[in-house]
Amino acid sequence: MNRTVETPAPAGTSPAPARKKRRKVVVALVLVAALGGSGALAAMRPWEHHGTASPQPPVSHGTVAVQKGSLSTGIQVGGALSYNTPTPVIASGHGTITALPAVGAVVKAGAKLYEVDGRPVVLLTGDRPMWRDLGPDISDGPDVEQLKRNLIKLGHADGLGLTADQKFTPATVTAVKRWQKALGEKQTGTVTLGSVVMLPQAAVRVQQLGAQLGSALGSTAVMTVSGTDLVATVQPADNQLSQFKPNGRVTVKLADGSTIDGRIRSLVRGGSGDGGDNGSDGSGGADKTTVTIALDHQRQAKQAGPSSVTVTVVGETVSDALIVPVTALLALDGGGYGVQVVSGTTTRLVRIQLGLVADAKAQITGDVRAGAQVVIPK
Repeated sequence: MNRTVETPAPAGTSPAPARKKRRKVVVALVLVAALGGSGALAAMRPWEHHGTASPQPPVSHGTVAVQKGSLSTGIQVGGALSYNTPTPVIASGHGTITALPAVGAVVKAGAKLYEVDGRPVVLLTGDRPMWRDLGPDISDGPDVEQLKRNLIKLGHADGLGLTADQKFTPATVTAVKRWQKALGEKQTGTVTLGSVVMLPQAAVRVQQLGAQLGSALGSTAVMTVSGTDLVATVQPADNQLSQFKPNGRVTVKLADGSTIDGRIRSLVRGGSGDGGDNGSDGSGGADKTTVTIALDHQRQAKQAGPSSVTVTVVGETVSDALIVPVTALLALDGGGYGVQVVSGTTTRLVRIQLGLVADAKAQITGDVRAGAQVVIPK
C-alpha cells in the first residue's frame, strides 16, 4: 500500500523543484513467524513522513524499547525422556524360573540376571544369542569368540594367554572353570545352553517383567531390559527433519525447567527408535522418524526421571545485538527497512539494516541505540 504525504508550499513562493518533492514512504508491516513460517501484512501509518518530524502516533499504536542481547534461530519439538534400547530377554533351554530381579534393578555383565531351577542365568555381553553348549569338543565359531571376550574382560583368563579367537582351547576350559567357581557352580569347563544371556549392553536396567516365579520357560520374554542411560526421543514433522543432523547439538528442557545439552545419536524412520515403544505423541510413530538424543549429564537427567521434555535445535546465533519486534519493521519505497523512532513528542523514520530474524524478533543495525522507543501496532 502506498501513501504520499504532500505539504503545501507557503503563499508567495514558487513550487519546489522536482528533485525536492516529498518522497513517498511505503509503509509495510512484515511479520515473520518465530518457528517455521513467515508472512507479510501491509498497514498504513498516516503520521509517517520521511525525513521530517511528525506528531506522536495515535493511540492505536504503541511503543517498545530497543533491546540489546542474543538472538538465535531454531525449532522446538516435544518429546520424552526414557531409558534407551528396550530389549526383550528370551530364555533358552528348559526349566522353571526360580528367581527374578526387581523392576529398576541394574545388572552388570558377569552377574546373575535371573535363575532357572535354582541355577543362575548370567548376563554376558554379545551381539548374538547362544544356540548350543560351548565346551572342549565343539567346532570353531563366533559364539566361542564371544564367550572368550567375556572371560577375558571379567578377569577369568588372567595369566592363561587366552586370545579372543573362535577356538575352544584348553586355556578356555580353565577360564570357564574359574568363572564357574566364582559363581559357586560345578566346575565342568562347559557352558550349557540357557545358562547365559547374551546382550549388547555391558549393563542393563530391568524395565518390565514378562514372567512370574514358578513359570516354565517358553518362547515369551522373561523380561524387558533397557540400557542404563536416559535418552530424549522426539518425532519431528517431515518439514523439520532437515534441522536434525546426525551428531548435531541440541538443548533438552526437562520437566523441572532445567536444561541439558545433548547430541543427536540416531534417526530411525518408521519405528520408535531407541527410546521406547511409542512416539512422543502416543501414536506409535509408525510413519514418523524417531530422533534419539544422547544426553551430556546423566545424573541431572535421572533426577528428573522419565518424563516429557522439549528439545530445541539451535540454528544461527548472534550476541550483543540490537533487537526489535518484527512488527516494528517498515518496508521502505525503493527497498530496505526502517523503524519509526520516538524522539520527545515526535517520531522520525530511521533506515536500518536487517540481520537475523527469529522468534518474532529482528536484529537491526543503524542509527538506533539500545533503549530507544520504536513504534509498534497495539
